[in-house]
Amino acid sequence: MASKGKFGWSKWIFLLAVIAAAAGGVVYFKNDHTEPPQYQTATVARGDVIQAVTASGQLNPVLNVQVGSQISGNIAKLYADYNSLVKSNQVVAQLDPAIFQATVNQVEADLANAQAGLELQQVETKRSEALSKARLISQSEYDKAVANLHQAQAQVKLKTASLERAKLDLAHCTIYAPVDGIVISRSVDVGQTVAASMNAPVLFQIANDLSNMQIDANVSEADVGTVETGQNASFTVDAYPNRAFTGRVVQIRNSPITVQNVVTYDAVIGVTNSDFKLKPGMTATVSIITAQRTNILKVPNAALRFKPPEPTTNQTAVARWLARIGLGGEAKPAATNAAPTATASASNKVEIAEGTPPPLTGNEPPEVLMRRVREMRDRGEEPAPEIRAKIRELFQSGALQRSGGGGSSRGGGGGPRPGGAPAWRTVYLLTTNTPIAGGDPEQAPKAARVRTGITDGSYTEVTEGLEEGSAIITSVKTQSSPAASAPPGGASPFGGPPRFR
Repeated sequence: MASKGKFGWSKWIFLLAVIAAAAGGVVYFKNDHTEPPQYQTATVARGDVIQAVTASGQLNPVLNVQVGSQISGNIAKLYADYNSLVKSNQVVAQLDPAIFQATVNQVEADLANAQAGLELQQVETKRSEALSKARLISQSEYDKAVANLHQAQAQVKLKTASLERAKLDLAHCTIYAPVDGIVISRSVDVGQTVAASMNAPVLFQIANDLSNMQIDANVSEADVGTVETGQNASFTVDAYPNRAFTGRVVQIRNSPITVQNVVTYDAVIGVTNSDFKLKPGMTATVSIITAQRTNILKVPNAALRFKPPEPTTNQTAVARWLARIGLGGEAKPAATNAAPTATASASNKVEIAEGTPPPLTGNEPPEVLMRRVREMRDRGEEPAPEIRAKIRELFQSGALQRSGGGGSSRGGGGGPRPGGAPAWRTVYLLTTNTPIAGGDPEQAPKAARVRTGITDGSYTEVTEGLEEGSAIITSVKTQSSPAASAPPGGASPFGGPPRFR
């Protein structure tokens, strides 16, 4: 009997344990145990935003003169070398003049012979004239004597011109510096033969003034619309990586430079090189300041790329079974700023958000399609790949024309397109909601429409829609993506963290 009572008590204890476990399981799966998302925020604050266009180019002298030779010959003497300071009309090289001096002597002899022939012909013409007056010779003989005189005169002029040409060639054996400056390149040595054919051989390169130089920066066609003369620029060179040099845009050349279907334009930037640290040929990385704002509201670009994640719900088999019998937790709707959808009475009807246009199909008229795409991008949405392909096709066929001054904005952070109006974007503020049935307050994102201005690649100007001190969401960390976080300060899209959707 004692063993039977002991067994009975164990049975009841086991049944109570099973009932307690079942009740605990029902309570567990009935409640939502999803870990709330952890939002990373940044404070909307005032500061400075500088929008710049980056380009690379080469440092060159403002005036770079190539000194060549008009004649062929051997280099007899060199009077200048690398880094030599020269003055205008200073002798820098001497070609061997022996051949040219011999040519001058020969042409002088030919001229003397022609002058002697002219003197003889003058005497004969005068004699023929006297005989013609006395009617001792015919008129034709007199005319022939006059013609021979004219030929002798022409021969003297021809030999005189040949002598001048020979003397010029002899003078060209001495090469002078055309400007004041410094020799930055020497291409010949003593004894070397230079051959002047179609192009004059280059002997020296002389930079007029290295205290004033220029950068020929290659600006892409997407950015050239924002670059104007007079804008300030800063640049660095590899020789002085920790020093920033300054300059100013002095010219934007209209001649396009096409390399592998990439079109760029030469923006000439004037540079002062008073300490002569900069040398010709250095590669400069240039940043041209196209716009600047001070003491304005700015937000990180990560906040403009952020979109709230879809809500995570318990999708285990037990949770689905409990949901069928009315014991499962209800899924929370995703936080979004989209218009509420209108429920359809029939199951075969598609639910469409109230007040929103139908989805794009690509069959719309070109102007309507482009307008709808602009509206989507202003809302922070991106059209489907097939819609973007359709727009490219319309541009290539000429059905759509690009507006002047257009192009993609630099930085990718919601700034205005070059030459265009400011854009409207959607950001999310972190707000605290108190449940109606009581309980702990929970934080949720709240959409806000803002008007953006210029961007520097990390921060974007906000001209309307936000207040200073607001907490704006930049990223979120959930269970499915524990590492999905971005620094509150944002990052440049040229190598920053992945976007969060």
